[in-house]
Amino acid sequence: MTGIGGVEMGAQAARSRALAVLRVRSRALAVALLPAAAAVILLVGGSTGHLAGGGWDVLRWVVSVLALCVLLAAGGVALVVARSRPAVTPTVTVAEESAPDLYRMVRDLADRLDVPAPSAIALTPDCDSWLEDRTHPAHGPPPAEKHHDDLAGPGGPAHRRSATAPVLVIGSPFLWWMRVGELRAVLAPVVAGTGPSAHPDIAAARRFIRGLDAAVAVASAGRRGPLSRVACAGLGWASRLLLRSCRGHAAEMERGVAAAAAERAQAVDYGLRIVAQEQVGLAYAGWDRLLTRVALPAWRMGRWPSRLDVGVVAALTELSRRDRLAEGFASRLGERPACDLLEEPGVMDEAVSLLAARLFHGGPAETGADWSPVGWEEYPEEVVDRSWRTDAARLHRVLDTLGVRRAAEGAAPGTDGPTLARVLDHLATPDAASTAPPNAGSDAHAAGTETENGPDTAPAPTDAPQPAYEDPDAPTDAPQPAYEDPDASRLPFGDSDASRPSYGDPGASRPPVDDFDAPQPPYGDLGAPHPPYGDHATPVLTIPAEDDEDDLADTTARGAALAAGLTAQLAREEAEARPAGARAPSSAPGPAAGPDDALWDDRALPLLPLQPPRTGREILTAHITAMVCCAAMDTAGAAPALDWLDGPSLLFDGARTADLAPSVLSLVETGDPGPLRAWMTELGIRPEKPVRLV
Repeated sequence: MTGIGGVEMGAQAARSRALAVLRVRSRALAVALLPAAAAVILLVGGSTGHLAGGGWDVLRWVVSVLALCVLLAAGGVALVVARSRPAVTPTVTVAEESAPDLYRMVRDLADRLDVPAPSAIALTPDCDSWLEDRTHPAHGPPPAEKHHDDLAGPGGPAHRRSATAPVLVIGSPFLWWMRVGELRAVLAPVVAGTGPSAHPDIAAARRFIRGLDAAVAVASAGRRGPLSRVACAGLGWASRLLLRSCRGHAAEMERGVAAAAAERAQAVDYGLRIVAQEQVGLAYAGWDRLLTRVALPAWRMGRWPSRLDVGVVAALTELSRRDRLAEGFASRLGERPACDLLEEPGVMDEAVSLLAARLFHGGPAETGADWSPVGWEEYPEEVVDRSWRTDAARLHRVLDTLGVRRAAEGAAPGTDGPTLARVLDHLATPDAASTAPPNAGSDAHAAGTETENGPDTAPAPTDAPQPAYEDPDAPTDAPQPAYEDPDASRLPFGDSDASRPSYGDPGASRPPVDDFDAPQPPYGDLGAPHPPYGDHATPVLTIPAEDDEDDLADTTARGAALAAGLTAQLAREEAEARPAGARAPSSAPGPAAGPDDALWDDRALPLLPLQPPRTGREILTAHITAMVCCAAMDTAGAAPALDWLDGPSLLFDGARTADLAPSVLSLVETGDPGPLRAWMTELGIRPEKPVRLV
């Protein structure tokens, strides 16, 4: 394999930096061989009689033993570096027969750029595109022509490993939102990178860096035996030392590769690329809003939206409609979308949607009773309505635990069902006797405290069965979702532009070249720590955490007690639901196209959690909002709906309601129900009427 040729300064700089990385490898090899060379000199000198004597004999033995130990250690490190599994991005492979037009477009683009075409195309639930080397044997089934490792030292067949071009990974939102011409313009600089990747020196330097990174991950994995811990400590020290030595050269090499690719791609669709970059930023925003506000509530209810990419198109179209600055984007919809390059875009969308649920939430690989797909037309009833009623049911169960009586003040005789008035009266009653939230894990203490606080509470024996607030006409054997965590429901009203934490840097799935001190565990490393997910880190919470105490400082004592009880209840439910979702992958196929399970280990999911744990005040606010929405649906004829940008929403006469969030916050923070009661009176909501729960 020859070099890419040309006179691009970026490519020349990249090659020079790659040689610098390889020189670090050569120096490490020389240092490992230095004791052996000294031992050879001493042995030869002794055999020829030049280095004779007792002192030389002792020195020969010491240096020979040292040389043997160093060679064994260096050989072990080299073996681990060569054979460790590098990090790889979870993707859905696009077979050529399922997207001939897409492959034809990419190959035509590579021909125009005079670079090798990518060996394959894969999709990922991310707003980015890049090239990924998957020639390592651990990255999948062996190819037709096997290639051997050349990483252990000089003399290896480096030219054989670079014969396979990298895989082109495309963010699935780009295919559905961008037009064909825009996608071609965006992919031009990425495809141009196959030229530098084909150069033997650059390819070898990249493999060396990835091998060192994988070796650091292996050394960071937990080990049981003391001998293994000592060996891993030495392996980690050597790998990190080499990574620090290569850090600057590797970063400059990648910059040179990017500069060379950008320079080469300027001749292809340069003007259109400027316009397409605007769509890249828009896709980022729409994808993040769709995942955090629309998909996440469904995942936590045990349902995964099967058309996420279609949803991002709807979300961005809605954004274009609302934003007067984006009016020109709507005219693009008449052009041919890039997803038409796929033979079956629906099948690919379903596979990518399932992969997104597994990466960002940790769902199982297969559908089942507790983990099933949901269409966008079913979302309001299957996700929004059910999540609100589940939250409301949990709220009343916690009130029962706290000893709050079911009949609100002034209620008609026999009215003991779950009502919104019960919640309002409890949070609005003055509470001068209680100055700190009670222990949420102690039912008796909570009940006793609430008995002393006001006339609307009554003691409830802790051993008494808790009433179940269910609709008598509703089926009692309905399956409960295993991934139920409705505390993730969003406020469906107001604050639609509030910032939300992003689901991660698109480059996070690939090891950075400028932070080699930190271990980068590959996706297949079983010893990598499991990132926390869900809303709570402990299965049972009895005392509010310090952060929650600070967060609840601005709420009333009763609000803090209720928030602590909800937090504990959610933690218990999550602890019960998590084992049900931890299933071992099965050989039974899921969707027609699925993620490349051979490339990564999915036993440490989610890999990229979407959000940090929610605070007690946020949980309490979400549950009160859900109760208000249930009352609106059951007493005033409101309907659940899906807002593409803000998630669950409430409709009155076909129009989305507003101004609920400030009223709920006023109740939570100050115990003032006035704004909320005024809002409900205006819409005809009757808080004293029982609502249907699940």
